[in-house]
Amino acid sequence: MLSKFFVISKIFSFICSPLIWIILIFTLSLIVKSKKIKKKFFISGFICLLFFSNSFIVDEFIRLWEVPAKSYTEYQNKKYTAGIVLGGGMVSKDAKTGRIAFRDNIDRILQAIDLYKKGIIQKIIISSGSGSLIYRNVLESTILKDYLVNILDIPETDILVDSLSDNTHQNAVHTALIINENFKKHGDFLLITSSIHIRRAKACFKQQNIIVDVFATNKLSGNRRWDPIYLFVPNVFALTKWQILFHEIIGYCVYYINGYI
Repeated sequence: MLSKFFVISKIFSFICSPLIWIILIFTLSLIVKSKKIKKKFFISGFICLLFFSNSFIVDEFIRLWEVPAKSYTEYQNKKYTAGIVLGGGMVSKDAKTGRIAFRDNIDRILQAIDLYKKGIIQKIIISSGSGSLIYRNVLESTILKDYLVNILDIPETDILVDSLSDNTHQNAVHTALIINENFKKHGDFLLITSSIHIRRAKACFKQQNIIVDVFATNKLSGNRRWDPIYLFVPNVFALTKWQILFHEIIGYCVYYINGYI
């Protein structure tokens, strides 16, 4: 059953898109009757478009929020009881072909597999339900477990799943239950999620009395560059980056207000 918080968060995520703001401003420039106001809306929309489509600007803001990724050498002498992989945009199921569709955040599970093969994590906990308003029966964690067991031959006993969670708060709550049930002697855990998601995710787990180390994946901001294309040429992906950043910052504030962190 969908929670009100989940539905509202999806709507709010849509509203957080700078592209929606830009379209709204340009639409207003078309429908207002005053030529003076029409011109102001058009100029404002054009400035917003240039600002929010600039790769250099958005990357500079993202660097302030992202948790930097570390090299494997900083983990190689550690043995974690389990790696906790937070879902959301890793895989889905193609309804027509039945094939797994690998998506933008697949780096999370790929890094977890590498950490497991290197012996840095002993087990993999995948926390991810549907995360969709429409496809409620497509459970990401179940799809991934089936792939890891049947395709990569990872022992089923080494993979634990939470297929109930729709958001980061629920990830922490349900993973805490898994940990308390399966690891009576509290172990050391490595939280594996996107660089930009680490702050909110780690705070949620701390609220559930689970202290974790973090392994950042899916880094959005690349190396700082000074080439003209990067500095000046508009990039549509920059709009998506802004939406992700706003989603995380606003999400962190909302979680704080609700007592989730």
